[in-house]
Amino acid sequence: MNNRIKKINLNHSFIFFLFCNIFSLVTFVINYFTISPLICLLLILSVGISHGSLDNLKGKKLFQIYGINNSNIFYLVYIFISITIIILWVVIPMLSLVVFLIVASYHFGKEDTQFLIVENSYFNQLLFLIKGSLIILAPMYFHFNETVSIFKLLLIDNEFFYKFLNFIETNRILFFGIILATLSNIILFTKNFEFKKFTIFLDYFSILIINYYFSPLIAFTIYFCFLHSIRHSITLMSELNETDLNLGFKLFIKKALPLTIFTATFFLFGLYFLNNYYSFNSSILKIIFIGLASLTFPHILLEYLLEKNEKQRN
Repeated sequence: MNNRIKKINLNHSFIFFLFCNIFSLVTFVINYFTISPLICLLLILSVGISHGSLDNLKGKKLFQIYGINNSNIFYLVYIFISITIIILWVVIPMLSLVVFLIVASYHFGKEDTQFLIVENSYFNQLLFLIKGSLIILAPMYFHFNETVSIFKLLLIDNEFFYKFLNFIETNRILFFGIILATLSNIILFTKNFEFKKFTIFLDYFSILIINYYFSPLIAFTIYFCFLHSIRHSITLMSELNETDLNLGFKLFIKKALPLTIFTATFFLFGLYFLNNYYSFNSSILKIIFIGLASLTFPHILLEYLLEKNEKQRN
């Protein structure tokens, strides 16, 4: 199945690369072309979060390993962690943002690449972190002021934090960070080289292209929905049916729909609540990034525990 996944993901990366180039060309030709934050939110609530909507099945699998029969406990723990993250963001927003950016960098780098890498060494984990940091560094490098504006809308009002950002921007540290991310891509590409590893460079150039041409929110939405989420969903479809991807797709839709609808409803309720205190677009940005943070931590913890227990059993 691994070779099958590699081939599918290579084709997906090539299509995504073409899409990014064509879409960027359209925005270059059509002046002032943009996508509203509401469209970004709707894409994230549908295509984006659906890739984590089978976490309940993974939770049941993990609980079976631990000998816990009551699956309702999983939902309570998952929701508790999510709510805790939201509360921590309100109480200590700067620390929460920094931790989220680091964790997200590792998560993006690993999820987008690990199907190509056999060796699970600490060095490879570091490469995943540096590779994934491109998702964070690219919008800051190409659209520094817009990215800082988003941070401010996420309740970050620490003056030292913004002085630090200005320091790394004026001293070209962001540029050197992108160089490091480039080197990590090269190392991952050349180690045990095979043709399907061109996926890495197609993804790399796609991320740079969309961040150059689009605002941070639009670039992130394109990446998160159409590269990261679809790639993860393809893996889940293959796990649901190893021989027929079409059947796997149908099963995935059927199983992912309930939690996707529940999560989207919760996010929209939060948007309605926040809109009473902030502007509509500001509320959307808070819902997208703080909401994703609240889902990312339990999602990554679940993946880690499953991976750890499966290694021990093998």
